[in-house]
Amino acid sequence: MNDRTAFTSDEQDDDRDEIARLLPAPADRDLPREQHLRHKDLLMRHIDRDRAVSTEATGPVVSTGPLASGGPSVRRARPLPRTVLLVSATALALAGAVTAGAVLAGTGGEKGRGGAAVDPRPAVALLHRISDAAADRSAPTVRDDQFVYTREKIRETDLTGGKAVVGPLKDYEKWLAQRPGPLHKLGLVRDDGETLPLNAELGDTGGTPAGFGRPTYRWLGSLPTDPDELLAYLYANTPAAERRGRDQAVFEQIGNLLGGVMPPRTAAALYQAAAEIPGVSRSAAARDAIGRQGLGIVRDDTRYGVRTEWVFDPKDYSFLGSRSYLIKDMPYAKAGTLLSSTAELAHAVVDKAGLLPADGGDADRTRTT
Repeated sequence: MNDRTAFTSDEQDDDRDEIARLLPAPADRDLPREQHLRHKDLLMRHIDRDRAVSTEATGPVVSTGPLASGGPSVRRARPLPRTVLLVSATALALAGAVTAGAVLAGTGGEKGRGGAAVDPRPAVALLHRISDAAADRSAPTVRDDQFVYTREKIRETDLTGGKAVVGPLKDYEKWLAQRPGPLHKLGLVRDDGETLPLNAELGDTGGTPAGFGRPTYRWLGSLPTDPDELLAYLYANTPAAERRGRDQAVFEQIGNLLGGVMPPRTAAALYQAAAEIPGVSRSAAARDAIGRQGLGIVRDDTRYGVRTEWVFDPKDYSFLGSRSYLIKDMPYAKAGTLLSSTAELAHAVVDKAGLLPADGGDADRTRTT
């Protein structure tokens, strides 16, 4: 599956996709602005940790933890990095299947193209083209004393009432410290105008080191750049999630790392590694949280009926955002309901947390994924 010329029909598929993008959406589709919020595997670990520290909260941030009776509880804990605030699509489906009662990242209330066809044949060829484009981007200079700035649009869905209720589209900004760590102060977030500190992850009493939960530029650059070696590393080190397949967990782990500032060789290897995960497909019906239409790389979690999708610019193959939605009915929402959405807007490297880049953070010039 590593042969980049294996799919000779891919260019014809591109032509069909281009024609489809130029046509208006069918009138019977309820998709005015499809959304998606990046899925975060690490929250699975924090669900268990929250049970142990439910009386030790130190500040405001959303976290969930199942009660002994099986129903999830909601409490306020200290602010965590975006990488642990956002629930994976599979965790969302599982929570809904057990009992709807957690605050989750998503878009609920709008309908997605739950029945949209995906074609597994061109996915590998597309991912290799995305990889080539990522490898050709210039490498930024990132010092250990600096911060990586990210600005995006997100939507969130609240399931505490037992049904998916969508919140408004809002701004989200993050300044992630690049020191190797472990660190107790990881940076800042500005969530819809409210600025909060990023503290160490739950349980990291000695500070949070660089890694999946705090992906610094230096740490990303230390990952294997051979796609097979990188995929083996991801399968070996992605945290296990109860009752979830490893293929889906690794696909979502790669998605967690996309966006922001990344070494070009690492980005290229991640996309080639993703091409080797069973079940990865391509979809032309892809939009980010602000409605930008692009090329979709998707994988279906058939166990929980959730489709996870990455969205790429059809011109330069840059990462635009991601989304997830149901492909089967669940207790909290119908098939086709969007669960989460993001739109990547800008990335930059700045000298201080809270400092905005002078040019506003030009994503086209700083994005390396």
